[in-house]
Amino acid sequence: MGSLNIPPTAHNAMDKPKDTYHITLKPSGNQIEVEIGALLSDAIDQAGLELNLPCGGQGRCGRCKVVVEEGQVKRRSISRLSQTELEQGYALACQTVVQSDLAVFIPPQEAILRKLPSEKEAKKVVTLPVECDWRKNPVRSFYLEIEPPSLADNTTDFERLKRELARQHGIRGLVADLPMIKRLARVLRDADWRVTAVLDMAAWASPDGPPRLIDLRPGDRTASSWGVAVDIGTTSNVVYLVDLLTSEVVDTAAEYNAQISCGEDIISRIIYATKQEGGLDHLQRLVVQTINGRIVELVERNGIDAAEIDKMTVAGNTTMIHLFLGLWPESIRLEPYVPTVTHPLPVRAHELRLHINPEATVDCLPGVGAYVGADITAGVLSSRMYQMEELTLFIDVGTNGEIVLGNFDWLLSCACSAGPAFEGSGVHSGMRATIGAIEEVWINNQTCEPTIRVIGDVPPRGICGSGMISLLAEMFITGVIDKGGKVNQSLDTPRVRIGEHGPEYVVAWAKETRRQGDKETRRKSPPLPLSPSPCLRMGGREDVVITEVDIANLIRAKAAIYAGFSVLTRSVGLELAEVEQVLIGGAFGKYINVEKAIQIGMLPDMPWERFKYLGNTSALGAYTALLCPDMRQEVMDIASRMTYLELSADNTFMDEFTKALFLPNTDLASFPSVVRLLEIRD
Repeated sequence: MGSLNIPPTAHNAMDKPKDTYHITLKPSGNQIEVEIGALLSDAIDQAGLELNLPCGGQGRCGRCKVVVEEGQVKRRSISRLSQTELEQGYALACQTVVQSDLAVFIPPQEAILRKLPSEKEAKKVVTLPVECDWRKNPVRSFYLEIEPPSLADNTTDFERLKRELARQHGIRGLVADLPMIKRLARVLRDADWRVTAVLDMAAWASPDGPPRLIDLRPGDRTASSWGVAVDIGTTSNVVYLVDLLTSEVVDTAAEYNAQISCGEDIISRIIYATKQEGGLDHLQRLVVQTINGRIVELVERNGIDAAEIDKMTVAGNTTMIHLFLGLWPESIRLEPYVPTVTHPLPVRAHELRLHINPEATVDCLPGVGAYVGADITAGVLSSRMYQMEELTLFIDVGTNGEIVLGNFDWLLSCACSAGPAFEGSGVHSGMRATIGAIEEVWINNQTCEPTIRVIGDVPPRGICGSGMISLLAEMFITGVIDKGGKVNQSLDTPRVRIGEHGPEYVVAWAKETRRQGDKETRRKSPPLPLSPSPCLRMGGREDVVITEVDIANLIRAKAAIYAGFSVLTRSVGLELAEVEQVLIGGAFGKYINVEKAIQIGMLPDMPWERFKYLGNTSALGAYTALLCPDMRQEVMDIASRMTYLELSADNTFMDEFTKALFLPNTDLASFPSVVRLLEIRD
């Protein structure tokens, strides 16, 4: 949209046309040469430095702000920059083209601080959510004592192994891939022909066999067999370490999905994968890196060998599965929204560079469509919704709101784009549910003063999704905002004011965002902007606020979810009031305050006892499928039974969405409990 001109330094004073430009990156001091027309974000990535791109490099989030101290650049967009920031040299790295030699300062990036689970929390008891015969698990180990070859018996090593498996254990028809065959001769001889053969008796691609040799271990190693169940979430990844001999989840590990740095929602990541050179490979490496890191954590904590992890099952939404497998995802976001595959065939661990047994089968569970993926089929399985007589609504709320309606007789699904607002993106003081995030708010209806609860019991740094739901409800019920989300500027409180982005409510003053005695860190260059980037904001240097723009984003997100409920029920001639129970899955789901979610019109107004929290149903479904062949087939059946309703093609969705763009809804008759609260207030 404009150029930034700063007097050139000595090394570019000649101002001659060049094929490449020299960039110095501060404070690291890294130096790099880039071609004419390169984006600053690409240069920073090429230099191996961290730069958050939550919107996938579209210029929508404003999180990649940098300061151009010397040189000339062209800004493609200034929509997320204030006039003060422009004067101070700020630019969006993902929207800034290099036009000369540069000196660029990269502000500290927002760190993902998480509260590490205690050993007790990590090893909490996880039980199989459904009844099944886990002893039929297809990964089996057989100890063999084999007669070495001789001139009298010169049978090949592989045929000798097959012969002894048949003679000693009745196993016939063994097959093996080339990497396993390459190891065979050395392992047999180094082990003096006493080995444990590890077999995958029935890969999901061919459930009737033949058995596949996935490892050959020296000595008798039949007392140890491990598997992992993985939930690849858009925000976080969860790994269960499972003892295949006892069915026990012995430990769990979780971490934020490293792909967050390239996009906080699935659309941003699809754009990054398809528009950035090498973007797809980069995203795949990031998620595999996250999973491998959790596997290392688990094996070290439990004293086991990662090479003895012989099976992995994976659940996740359709986009996450595509990025995990390295499949081109662009068609997922383009009409008619057709993914490459919804029922991926199993692959070998070494094909994905996973740090487990290289020949282990990696099985991605089946999905239904572009926006109803394996996380939902796994959730329907682990919740046992597909076996229930009651009319049930199953929801998994995240960057997408995936919904399933039905019972044992029928299943209907849809997905509504809630956007990343409840993940902290696109909200001025928004952040993920990490240490320092405000997770619950109460507002005094006389003074308008808030009381807050913060994750980690530390000074607040921002507001996470559950805190936003709580805050929005409290502001509405106490009259700080009206039903349209407009701030009541007539209130006699300093908490309500006009900020740079319009009317806003102050949740925490700047002095409250630092521990008593903390000193403000200072640096000479560049100066802090009056409206700092989120990266700097997370340092606790300004008030934590919610603006009218933020409120509008949150209302749109909750409206999409409620409209999804309404369209799904009415498409089969039912009303929401006829739903007998609501099952809430997903990591975010367990933190949702049902009362507050009803008050803003995000959840239907029904007795609280009808709502049930189920935790991470995606990980539980992956765990069930890992152990039980029958349940793995059940997931396939669930996916094939589920009818997918594309909301963008449904004419009634926009009507329902528009009605839900008010608090709680224009149809107040559907929210009697909220009406009573408002009558009491008035």
